Amino acid sequence: MGNKNPDNGPSAGAVAVDDPAKVRNVVLVGPSGSGKTTLTEALLAGTGVLTRAGSVTEGTTVCDHDPAAVRQQRSVGLSVAPVRHGDVKINLIDTPGYADFVGELRAGLRAADAALFVVSAAEGVDASTTALWEECAAVGMPRAVVVARCDHQRADVVDEIASCQAAFGAGVVPLYLPGPDGGGLVNLLTTDDPAYEEQRNALIEGIIAESEDETLMDRYLAGEEVDQATLISDLETAVARGSFHPVMPVCSLSGLGLPELLDGITRAFPSPLERPLPAVTGVDGVPHPRVEADPDGPLVAEVVRTAVDPYVGRVSLVRVFSGTLRPERPVHVSGHGMADRGHEDHDADERVAHVYSPLGATLREVPYCVAGDLCALTKLGSAETGDTVSSPERPLLVAPWEMPEPLLPVAIVPRSRSDEDNLARNLGKLVAGDPTLRLERNAETHQLVLWCMGEAHADVVLARLRAGGAEVDTEPVRVALRETFAARAEGHGRHVKQSGGHGQYAVCDIVVEPLPRGAGFEFADRTVGGAVPHQFVPSVEKGVRAQLARGLQGGHPVVDVRVTLVDGKAHSVDSSDAAFQTAGSLALKDAAANGGTCLLEPLDEVVVRLPDEHLGTVLGDLSGRRGRVLGTEADSAGYSVIRAEVPATGLLRYAVELRSLTSGTGTYTRRFSRYDPLPRALAAQAR
Repeated sequence: MGNKNPDNGPSAGAVAVDDPAKVRNVVLVGPSGSGKTTLTEALLAGTGVLTRAGSVTEGTTVCDHDPAAVRQQRSVGLSVAPVRHGDVKINLIDTPGYADFVGELRAGLRAADAALFVVSAAEGVDASTTALWEECAAVGMPRAVVVARCDHQRADVVDEIASCQAAFGAGVVPLYLPGPDGGGLVNLLTTDDPAYEEQRNALIEGIIAESEDETLMDRYLAGEEVDQATLISDLETAVARGSFHPVMPVCSLSGLGLPELLDGITRAFPSPLERPLPAVTGVDGVPHPRVEADPDGPLVAEVVRTAVDPYVGRVSLVRVFSGTLRPERPVHVSGHGMADRGHEDHDADERVAHVYSPLGATLREVPYCVAGDLCALTKLGSAETGDTVSSPERPLLVAPWEMPEPLLPVAIVPRSRSDEDNLARNLGKLVAGDPTLRLERNAETHQLVLWCMGEAHADVVLARLRAGGAEVDTEPVRVALRETFAARAEGHGRHVKQSGGHGQYAVCDIVVEPLPRGAGFEFADRTVGGAVPHQFVPSVEKGVRAQLARGLQGGHPVVDVRVTLVDGKAHSVDSSDAAFQTAGSLALKDAAANGGTCLLEPLDEVVVRLPDEHLGTVLGDLSGRRGRVLGTEADSAGYSVIRAEVPATGLLRYAVELRSLTSGTGTYTRRFSRYDPLPRALAAQAR
């Protein structure tokens, strides 16, 4: 994204829309390889936006303009391609189908008002697509199904429709079927061919079941002919309501079904006026009246994607929910609620220089962008994905959408000093644009860790860092361990030096006792008779605390101990705060040598959701990771949930390995639980 070319080639002819009713925002959803990008290219060529459709294998498509997408021959990011059908502007939002890029998919769902599920006539419906269908159903998003790649040698449209009905459930009914000679489509609403009578009756009954006229079904079953105008009207209402899902076959190469698909999108999918908008508050959190898709309303827009172009700079893809975005106007940019992912809360007033209509990487300047439409803004220096753009006079904040948690850690190391500077500069840009990427600077292991969604995501992130001039290598991720005392121990610390002038004199005796896991650190003074002057007792504690943080035999922070100061000696002249700090540190080291310490490893609570057929395999795998299963329970139909405690060292690549074990259908979450002793054999290796 970022090629500003307003006059030549495909970028010519960008026209701003004045009425939200003339906009359709449609996200293309489906597994990788189902044909989403190829379908988008065919629609662009069929509507005259392109003179010739590009090719995924040749790397010439409008939507897959990212170098990583060209290299991997699959989409790795969200892309927008507007087309016109009649007087309606259709914003086609092409999203990646691979699970690693689910963050881009969620952003596409946020920007859209309807979803077009694209499935291959030769591949079937996978479990991840079914899960996404259920996610859309939960929010009432209108959906339709496109059976693509009908020209494939293994294509079977009828079987694929049956698979969709089995996977997606009630309301999924074919609206068109391939003709007997394969040269066209049969419209089941208008055909009188007896060969399609059964499918036509199923379609009509499905439409009538969604009709607001409760007498229509009885009249139809009684033999009354229902006129087509009524059926079409009820069909469009049912689709827009999200309760009826027509299935349409298409062939992107031959153009079969493309006009019918465009008709269906413009007539049956809802406009922004018909869809509820996200909740809005003030930047102080005070609820704001729900906004409407009104071009004259208060400005409320959201950054759904951020990209950094090497020539243009930061490019923000924006969905306008209310009001109108115009060039040369001030705006307020707010980002709140993402501090846990490295996005600190921020507010800034900026100025919109230009407003663009994006076509893949090409930016076509337009005079404005009304409520309901999508546009691109450049050089908003503080804008990050998920931020709200509003009026400076009335700053507002849109409730954030749910994003998945990155679970694959990748430790990176710059190759040279110059790479360190480039790395710091590029990391900020990447994290600002990708809310599924989390940056961690681990102070204990001294590693720079990128938390990614999976290996493909990590590959794209590393490629972008290197493209930005930061040469980096990866190294094994180290897990931060802890130490504690294995048993009660006594320690003696003596720090006595005399070198002319004021010397250093401090002696202290301590007792160290282990505490239960999670108890932390306790310090007690049990000296009598002023053995350690009162003013130096805090110095001993300070020295002990500093040594606990530095670690003892293994160099790891020491936790869950009680240290009791029981005796000591001081000198009237040479004793000092620094001397007793040193003595406290030496006493703790002596206690560790006398009593011994043990290593603790972090234990995470893991919740795995997976299909029942993979339950035994995953349970066995968790045991192999030294995990302890706490229980299993049934979830939705055919799915189970496993709750277990697993050492963090066994979860470093679990995001990848769980996907392999469950054919991409298993998901999990993790959260820190506590520290537990590391087995002796592993502890010996760690030391």
